[in-house]
Parts: sequence; structure tokens; C-alpha cells
Amino acid sequence: QVQLVESGGGLVQAGGSLRLSCAASGRTFSSYGMGWFRQAPGKEREFVATIRWSGGDTIYADSVKGRFIIFRDSDKIAVYLQMNSLKPEDTAVYYCATAEACTRSEPDFGSWGQGTQVTISS
Repeated sequence: QVQLVESGGGLVQAGGSLRLSCAASGRTFSSYGMGWFRQAPGKEREFVATIRWSGGDTIYADSVKGRFIIFRDSDKIAVYLQMNSLKPEDTAVYYCATAEACTRSEPDFGSWGQGTQVTISS
């Protein structure tokens, strides 16, 4: 239904900031929410943040609350993740995804991007 491409990953020193972008394309875009997940090697994929497309309401994982900000660009059909005060434990492949609801539940997400690597050094 929707093609998603993440970008903006890279290597950042602990305490620094990084902004991830997720560009959506396709002839139809009707998702209720767009979100970010992350997965470190050997660990399960975990929820990071979600934004309600129509209203802008947001949900954050406790581990990133106060440090990360998710926001959208309706004109470009894009979602961003501003990451501040980065920690080594934030190191992971970050994925954006779409859902039919504003949720933190992974099974509710259908379309996924290919992921972008974020590495935080000490």
C-alpha cells in the first residue's frame, strides 16, 4: 500500500543529536498513524514513538520520552524522529511503519521501511 524509505542514520557520539526521516510514497496513503521502531542485534524489535496523522497526537516509549520527538509533514507525507541526548543503548536499526490506528502495538503496523542504522559511541 505504502512505500517507506528511512534516512538520516549514522554514527553519533553519546549526548549528541540526530534526526531521522521517513518518506512515504504511493498512490494511496490512508494510514491512521505512523511510527518508529528499533531493533538491536540479538534483541526483539521495540516500539519507539507513534504519531496520529490526522491530529498530531503522539505516543512515546518510556525509554525515549523527553529525549525523542516525533513529528510529521502532511504536505510531503513524511514523518521524522528528532533524537536528543543520545545514549549507547539507543544503538539500533530504526524502522518507520504505518498503522490503521495510533498505537504502540507492533502487530497493528502493516507497511515497513527498510531501516536505517543508528550507532551511538561512548
